[in-house]
Amino acid sequence: MTLKEPLPVAPGTADARAGQPHRATAWPEARAAAARAGASARAGRAPRGVPLGQALGQVLAEPLLALTDLPPFDTSAMDGWAVAGPGPWTVRAEGAVLAGQASDAEAADGEAVRIATGARVPAGTTAVVRAEHARTEPAPADPARAGRAVLHALREVVPGQDIRPRGQECHTGDELLPAGTVVTPAVLGLAAAAGYDELPVPSRPRVEILVLGDELLTTGLPHDGLIRDALGPMLGPWLAALGADVLATRRIGDEAEELYAAVTGSAADLVLTTGGTAAGPVDHVHGVLDKAGATLLVDGVKVRPGHPMLLARLAAEPARSEPTRSEPLSSAPARAEPPHVRHLVGLPGNPLAAVSGLLTLAQPLLAALTGAAAAAPAPPRVPVRDEVPGHPYDTRLVPVVRRGGRVVPLRFNGPAMLRGIAAADGLAVVPPGGARPGQELDVLDLPWPAAEGAVPAQGACFT
Repeated sequence: MTLKEPLPVAPGTADARAGQPHRATAWPEARAAAARAGASARAGRAPRGVPLGQALGQVLAEPLLALTDLPPFDTSAMDGWAVAGPGPWTVRAEGAVLAGQASDAEAADGEAVRIATGARVPAGTTAVVRAEHARTEPAPADPARAGRAVLHALREVVPGQDIRPRGQECHTGDELLPAGTVVTPAVLGLAAAAGYDELPVPSRPRVEILVLGDELLTTGLPHDGLIRDALGPMLGPWLAALGADVLATRRIGDEAEELYAAVTGSAADLVLTTGGTAAGPVDHVHGVLDKAGATLLVDGVKVRPGHPMLLARLAAEPARSEPTRSEPLSSAPARAEPPHVRHLVGLPGNPLAAVSGLLTLAQPLLAALTGAAAAAPAPPRVPVRDEVPGHPYDTRLVPVVRRGGRVVPLRFNGPAMLRGIAAADGLAVVPPGGARPGQELDVLDLPWPAAEGAVPAQGACFT
C-alpha cells in the first residue's frame, strides 16, 4: 500500500459519505455520550490503593467504611480527673493516665486519677471532672488516706460527662463517605482516624496520543510548507491535568497502515488522534476504525471550531480466564476477567479545534473513567460582557477571561489559533445565534489555575 493510498472502506464510512450531509451530534449530546462511554468502561476497572499522602484531590472508588470504632475506646474529652462513684474522691497515689498508655487498671468507687485529653479512661470511671472545675485538699486525719489528697468537684458531676464513649462517631463497618467523594485534607484525616493506610481510587486512565501528518516539524521554524507541531507538546500535559497517565506521544505520517497498526496495537484505555477525521485524500481515521471493527459513538459534533471530531469504541480485547497468583495452578478455579474496553477520540488537526474536541469528548470521558464526573459541579454560568456572534446552527466555544464578575471574549479564536486560549481562563459555550451583552453562558474552566488580574497583550475584546 502506498503512502497516500487509503484503506478500503465499507459503505457508510468517511469516503462513502464524502459530499453527503454530515449527521453531526448536538454539542450537549456529544458530551453526554462521551460521559456514558467513560462510565461504561469504568464499570469493569478495578480500583487501586494509593497511600494517603498521594490521594489528595482524587475521588473514592468505593465507599469509605470504618475499620474500627471511633473512638476505639472510651476516652477523656478534657484534661482533668477520672472519678468513680460519688465524691469527694481520694486521689490515687500513682501518676496520671496519659494519652497512648494502655492500662488494665480499674477505678474503685471513691477514687480519682489525673487524666489527659485523649487518654483511655480506666474501667469503672463514672465521669471526667475538668481540672478547672475541681480542687484538692489534704486528706483529713485518716490512716487509710495518709499522704493522699481529696478531690472536690466545684460543679455538679453528671455520669458520663466529658467522656467520649467508644463508637460515639462510628462503629466498625459504618459507611463514613460514599464512593465518588473528592479526597480533601479532611477526608485524609478521617481515613487515617478510621484505620486506613491507603485509599481506593479509580485507576488512572492510560492515554496514547497519535499526532498525524507529514507536514509537521518538531523543532525549528516553519519552512517550505512544513509547520510546527503545536498539539504534541500541548496535549500530554493537558491530559495529565485531567487525571490521565500519558503512555506516549507518537508522530505518525499520512500513512493508513501505520495508523492502523498504532491504533490496534495500543494498550491504552484511550487513543487520541489529531487530524485525519474529515474526508480528505489522506484522512484515514474513519477507514482505520472501520477496518478495526470499531463502533462510532459520535461522528461529528455541531460545534465550532472542531466539528469533524469523533468518538469510537474500539473492539474490546477478549476476556481472559486465569487463576489468581495466590493459588496453585492445579487447583485454582477459572476467573473470568472483564474485557478491556478501549476508546478512540479523533481530534481535528487545527489547534483550537483540537482543544474544542478535547473538552467536548475526551474530558467528559476521562472524568467518568476516573470517577471525577460524579463529584464535579456543573459548569458555572457567568454573564458575558460583550456581544458574541454565533453560528447559525452550531454551538461555539470561545476563549474568555474573567473580569469583574463577567467573562470577556478574546479576539484570537479561529480554529488554527492558540493565542486566545493561551491567555484564557476558560471557554464560553455560545449557543446558536450568539449571545447578547449580559447573557449568562456556561464556562468550561481550564484544568489549571487562572492568572488573576493580568490583561492579555492581545486585548480582551472580540471582533
